[in-house]
Amino acid sequence: MRALPVFLVTVLTAALATPASAAVRDDTRYVDPLIGSAGGGNTYPGAVRPFGMISWSPTSTRGDQTNTGAANGYAYDATRVRGFSLTHVNGAGCHPGAAGDVPIMPHVGEITSSPTADTKDQIFASDFSHSDEKAEAGRYRVGLKSGATADLSVSTRAGIGEFTFPVNGSLLFRTSNSLNGSEDADITIDPATNTVSGSVLTGAFCGRRANGGTNNQKTYYRLHFTASFDRPIAAYGTWVNSELRPGTTSASGGEGYLTGSNRAGKGSGGYVSFADSSVRMRVGISYTSLDAAKRNLATEIPKRASVADVAAEARKAWAKQLRAVEIDGGTADERTIFYTALYHAFLQPNVISDVGREVRYGNFSGWDQYRAHTQLLALLAPDVASGYAQSLLEISRKNGGVWDRWVHITGPTHVMTGDPSAPAIAGMYAMGARNFDVRAAYDSLLRQATVPHPDGLSDKGCPGQCEGQRPNLAEYLRLGYAPQDTCHCWGGAAETLEDSVADQALADLGRKLGRPDEDMRKRAGWWRNTFNPATGYQQARKADGTWVTPFNPASDQGFAQGSSATYTWMVPHDVQGLAEEMGGPEAAATRLDAFFHRADGSWATGGDALRYDPTNEPGIHTPWIYNELGQPRKTQETVRAMARLVYRTGPSGLPGNDDLGTMSAWYVFAALGLYPRTPSSAELHVSSPMFPKARITKKYITILAAGTPGIYVSETRWNGRKVEQPWLPEAFVERGGVLVSRLEG
Repeated sequence: MRALPVFLVTVLTAALATPASAAVRDDTRYVDPLIGSAGGGNTYPGAVRPFGMISWSPTSTRGDQTNTGAANGYAYDATRVRGFSLTHVNGAGCHPGAAGDVPIMPHVGEITSSPTADTKDQIFASDFSHSDEKAEAGRYRVGLKSGATADLSVSTRAGIGEFTFPVNGSLLFRTSNSLNGSEDADITIDPATNTVSGSVLTGAFCGRRANGGTNNQKTYYRLHFTASFDRPIAAYGTWVNSELRPGTTSASGGEGYLTGSNRAGKGSGGYVSFADSSVRMRVGISYTSLDAAKRNLATEIPKRASVADVAAEARKAWAKQLRAVEIDGGTADERTIFYTALYHAFLQPNVISDVGREVRYGNFSGWDQYRAHTQLLALLAPDVASGYAQSLLEISRKNGGVWDRWVHITGPTHVMTGDPSAPAIAGMYAMGARNFDVRAAYDSLLRQATVPHPDGLSDKGCPGQCEGQRPNLAEYLRLGYAPQDTCHCWGGAAETLEDSVADQALADLGRKLGRPDEDMRKRAGWWRNTFNPATGYQQARKADGTWVTPFNPASDQGFAQGSSATYTWMVPHDVQGLAEEMGGPEAAATRLDAFFHRADGSWATGGDALRYDPTNEPGIHTPWIYNELGQPRKTQETVRAMARLVYRTGPSGLPGNDDLGTMSAWYVFAALGLYPRTPSSAELHVSSPMFPKARITKKYITILAAGTPGIYVSETRWNGRKVEQPWLPEAFVERGGVLVSRLEG
């Protein structure tokens, strides 16, 4: 047996050594929920637990009651707030995005008019300063210019808030004022029991996007809530539209889903006032019933609990979840970027089931998440990923067997393109999420990919929200590509590329289940049918076989949220085949050099349709393509450059919409020196780890950076054996062990 190198003996000894008594790690001090709250990250800073149903966070305003500062209701530069809403979706790209249900506002002063009539948020909103704001894992506090303060924390399905007022104050329940509006809402005030309860009937995710028309101005869920107070209600009332109704205990009415004058001044809500300068409120929510909301509250937050008590438990929950990856070394800023990214990755999926029920999850931004987030989730939290996969299967069953590409709560919204459920499910299974009915999921996804559905011939919602999840499948199967003129999709070339990845996923999953499918494997190669050898790019094609012209690689014609220049690289499962089409690995690498660098040699970081865009998903895998082309040092260099240039501390610390943790998952993988080789397998690209040591606790994986600090890897060993290729086999995820990368330069 050959002796191990001295450096390897040293690092392996360090990796395997276990302190006799190690303190329980708490890395929540490195979490900054304000990262991504500016610059289009669309994160929210409020109180939430890992995968929580409730997320209590501010709804800001720029002077329009029917709009907000950003997609998730909070923009760092919009320092006026009109309420603290109970539900959010992390990093959604539509403006406004989703949820923001039941904003609750501490108000100072008399209530002499309907808050709904305050369409410009001049009376019943308040400015605040960031110096009076503190956001941390599981808790959010802010002082308002009105003199009121809000201190919020949460359990999984319930919340607790402590509000103070300079004089007697009130709490406004804007029950109909969800971010996208509402179809209906109701509120009931019961002074005898000191409670407020109600619900909002809403949905409408992406209901205002320009390229989707009004297709999603529809309802698909009802949120129920119940709130109780530690001080007696001294006065109360409700409102409907512009009518204030002091002394009444119930009201109902929605706002609709439009904007401006069509929605402004509409809706309902209620208020409760107190003869005290402070009040503590407990609130529970449920997607099934008011009784379930009451049980959720009673079970999760004791009557005598304080915000500090609940926040302490929330911090413990986050500390435990963040221990999924334990890193050593690095600067305080580097650890803040890393653990905040991990925090954002663990915000979703979101629990939608009640206390005492089997845990089920909602919210699936498939087009985004399948490229990094779902694989990371399965690697770090396989139990949650398994529940997520089972939940998506059950949602599809309720949706007539259709797996929708963007599910809000459990509602199909049709947003984006392709069939992302296939790579998401296959990738989660490959990465270790095995506790779900995978065979039923595979059968259902295979049917969706092979049996045409009537919705596939509809143009409703196109582009952006096309109803068909495999649009015009019969024509796709006949031609071997999605024709731009008859595909009923958001870009024929993009649809072809997305479906090729999905078909590869079904081939991979079928093989793992002992059901190899040669047809799906062949279909995974249909990306070649939209690659135009004359231009060297992916290009939209008509049903008669001709190319859509005029052609410009900077154009998005035939593509979805990206240019031909970006999408041409979207063949992660067949990089060698793509390189052949481009003239060989050297020629492909030369093109990739130009893709990542501007003419002056500087790094491309967005804003140029001909070059790499780290702010959106279609091309985020491309830094690792160099590995496939025999130039791993360029992968190492490019990954480090992008991580350094576009991920930072501070509100603008994310490069683009976090998209339910996808951009954050990219950074976590990059920092570990790993990335999925394809979306549907557990093979992992290797780049240079950013921290001296990292442990993936669920998989018993230790990643070590040896040698001098640097960005280039001179050698990688797994459990002492040299890794000959710049990627790891699936056995690495299955077996775990110690991965050592020797760095230089």
